Amino acid sequence: MPIVTVTRRLRFNAAHRVHNPSLSDAENTALFGKCNNPNWHGHNYTLEVSVSGAIDAVSGYVVDLGALRDVVEREVIGQLDHRNLNLDVEFLRGVNPTSENLVVAIWRVLQPHVRPGRLTKLRLWETENNYVDYEGL
Repeated sequence: MPIVTVTRRLRFNAAHRVHNPSLSDAENTALFGKCNNPNWHGHNYTLEVSVSGAIDAVSGYVVDLGALRDVVEREVIGQLDHRNLNLDVEFLRGVNPTSENLVVAIWRVLQPHVRPGRLTKLRLWETENNYVDYEGL
């Protein structure tokens, strides 16, 4: 049976401050620069969710992309969109909200909900020039 990967793209807007509380203000500024702004800063994120699996003989789908969209919107986008990632998002509590940490946290939220396919990759665009990939390793 061929294995195919399908991808759904979703968007959300959020604010954050990249900050390590174990470092001094000067160390945080030196390490994170303008991303450490104490008054926050925001991004227009794009999340690509890739699911792999066998093609269903009846539907011809690996997974219904509309159903996948609904799951991602409910479990992730609804929690993140127009929120402060440092203050408002329970699944990020205590996590420095870099894109790297954010994509791993999103994986942990989504992975149990993606059926019948298997979550194989997340790509999180922080800007039009910067993205991170995570494959659940």
